[in-house]
Amino acid sequence: MTIEMKKYGVLLALASATLLGGCVSQPKPLYHWAGYQEQVYEHFKHESGPQQQIAALEASLQEARAHDATPPPGFHAHLGMLYAEIGKADQVRQQFETEKTLFPESAVYMDFLLRNAGR
Repeated sequence: MTIEMKKYGVLLALASATLLGGCVSQPKPLYHWAGYQEQVYEHFKHESGPQQQIAALEASLQEARAHDATPPPGFHAHLGMLYAEIGKADQVRQQFETEKTLFPESAVYMDFLLRNAGR
């Protein structure tokens, strides 16, 4: 085997590795974060009211459902707190129960919030 053939062999191997590496698909994200972090930030900065934040989070939730994705931990709890600010007790309970279902480790805290939601 000549040196030129070895060079072509190495180049062919590198090209093949590059092409095959490009075919690897990225893993699906664990959670659908779109809009959530921005809304939490706005909530604490008081940049928008609860109605606007609820609308943005509900839109993000619809987008997550369309992509068959799960919203991140705390999403439904935060949405429930926003509903509490505007006095929608039924929505508060629904969001806290959804948070408990999706993330059982939050059950103790969600139960605490549910007990105190009427106050």
